[in-house]
Amino acid sequence: MTDTYALILAGGSGTRFWPLSRDAKPKQLLNLFGSDTLLEQTIKRLEGLVPLENILILTNEKQVDAVRQVASMLPAGNIFAEPAKRDTAPAVALGIGLVAARNPDATMMVLPADQLIQDTDAYHAVMNDALATARASDGLVTIGIKPTWPCPSYGYIERGPRASIPGLHCEHPPAEVKRFREKPSTDLAEQFLAQGGFCWNAGMFVWTLSTVIRELSKHAPELAGFISNLRRSADPAATIAAQFPKLTPISIDYALMEKAGRVLNIEATFDWDDVGSWISVAKYLQTTGEHNQVNCPVAHIESENNIVFNARPGSHVALLGVDNLIIVQTDDALLIANRHQADAIKKLSSQLPPELL
Repeated sequence: MTDTYALILAGGSGTRFWPLSRDAKPKQLLNLFGSDTLLEQTIKRLEGLVPLENILILTNEKQVDAVRQVASMLPAGNIFAEPAKRDTAPAVALGIGLVAARNPDATMMVLPADQLIQDTDAYHAVMNDALATARASDGLVTIGIKPTWPCPSYGYIERGPRASIPGLHCEHPPAEVKRFREKPSTDLAEQFLAQGGFCWNAGMFVWTLSTVIRELSKHAPELAGFISNLRRSADPAATIAAQFPKLTPISIDYALMEKAGRVLNIEATFDWDDVGSWISVAKYLQTTGEHNQVNCPVAHIESENNIVFNARPGSHVALLGVDNLIIVQTDDALLIANRHQADAIKKLSSQLPPELL
């Protein structure tokens, strides 16, 4: 495992889960599912795959203190704050440069910090096969999720034939990627599912440094140049501060994955949830009364299909004659929203006072 590294991207915003989430404490830093935050779960899930000293976390200035507190099991020097917001391609390039400076022979995983995955054994089996595929091939490896419904909010990957990789024997054989498809309309997503051969893009990538740097040199020379400067820098912090804010904001899919010469896909067999809204969280809460999903005792009369998340100790929630609401209570704020507008909660940020963001 000494040549295996993981970069965890942990800089998301805190708008979808307001008022529980804030700019300094977004989804990955919340206790939504038991005692561990999603970031803690992501780190613990890597036990047996990646040594702790080889796990790097990339976040932002607003969240770095909270991330250091949650990820206290990692060396302090493995947690980095981006000096500016530059989308995922520059963030990944920063991680590649940091890993390359430590071990130019590394194989590297790039992982989001805010996904819920509970079957660790299945996760390890898939990721071990992804690592083996990356080492045995000249391709960039993606992890795909088999669609369960025609979701218009995810990007899709169109899978091609099974990949031919001499010497590779694994439980989860990779497929060649035909192309990436951006977030489709619901009608187009339904066509994808009916046709078959499509998976959701989970935003998880595995590659050897030699392969990804070669591909970036061809398709994203600005990022490759930044990586080269960073890996050779005598003062990495100064190099990051001076050069990172000047990088062009662009996603890793646009900058690299859609252009790379060979991209391979392994379809996950583990459970996966992007936990994109309070509707997603509700699936893991207790159900009481007429399909009310709650994290606390709730009194209810003639009320159904409500979501209640109470993070204020000592307070009580009672429902009378209300349906299809999202109710979230914290020490300093109360959200009451129509559950059918869960994805629009982030729009409230423009109406809130600064101290509640």
